[in-house]
Amino acid sequence: MLFRLLGLAALLGLGGCSGNWGWYVVNPATETGRRNLSFLIDGLYFTIGLSVTAILISICLGLMVALPGLSRRRAPKAINRVYVELVRAIPILVLILWVYYGLPQVASLSISVFWAGVLALAISDSAFQAEIFRAGIQSIDRGQYEAAHSVSLNYRDTMRYVILPQAIKRILPALGNQLVYMLKMSSLVSVIGMQELTRRANELVVTEYRPLEIYTVLVLEYLVVILIVSAGVRWLERRLETS
Repeated sequence: MLFRLLGLAALLGLGGCSGNWGWYVVNPATETGRRNLSFLIDGLYFTIGLSVTAILISICLGLMVALPGLSRRRAPKAINRVYVELVRAIPILVLILWVYYGLPQVASLSISVFWAGVLALAISDSAFQAEIFRAGIQSIDRGQYEAAHSVSLNYRDTMRYVILPQAIKRILPALGNQLVYMLKMSSLVSVIGMQELTRRANELVVTEYRPLEIYTVLVLEYLVVILIVSAGVRWLERRLETS
C-alpha cells in the first residue's frame, strides 16, 4: 500500500519538479530508494512491536488500577485516585526520560531501550485505561450484579463471566482510540535512541538531506498503519455486536 501511495504521488506530478523535489531517495525503482524504504519499513516493525506490547501491558495494568476505584471502601478508592491523577499529570516524554535514565539508578538495574519505552508508555496509558474500565464497568446495570449473586457467583466470577464481557463491548471504541494514541506517542521513544520509525527517518534525513520527501513517507506510513488499526477495531466492534 505504501508503494501505491508513492506511485500516486508520482502520477500527480510531484516527481517532475526536479528542481525542488528529490523523490529519488524514496523511489522504489532505484537502488537508493529501495534501500531507504527498506530502512524505514524495518523501523515500522519496531514501532508496531513497541506499541502493541505497551498497549497489552497498559490494559492489564489499567484493569488492576480500575478495580480498587469501584470499591466502597475509602483506602482502595484513594489508591486508585492517587495513581490516576499522578500518572496523568506527568508528560509522557518526561516519563520516558525518567524510566530510561532515572529508573536504573533508583532500582540498580539495567533496562534496554525497548523495554524502557514499553514501560513508560504502558504506565502513562494505564491511567487512561483505568478510567475507561471504571466508566465501562459502572455503566453495567446493577441488576446484572444481583442476577450473578442470585446464582451464588462470587465477586471474581461475577466480574469474569458477567460484568467484564459486557463492559469490554462498550469500551472497545475507547480502547481502539488508545491504541491509535499509543502508535503516535511511540515516536517519542526516539529521544532515548530506539530505532523505531521516527528515529530512522531522522537518521535518513541527516544522510540524504531530503527532509520533505522522507518525512512525507513517514507521514504515509503512520497514516496507513493507523487506518488499518481503525478498520480492524471497527470490524471487531461489529463482530462483538452480533455475538
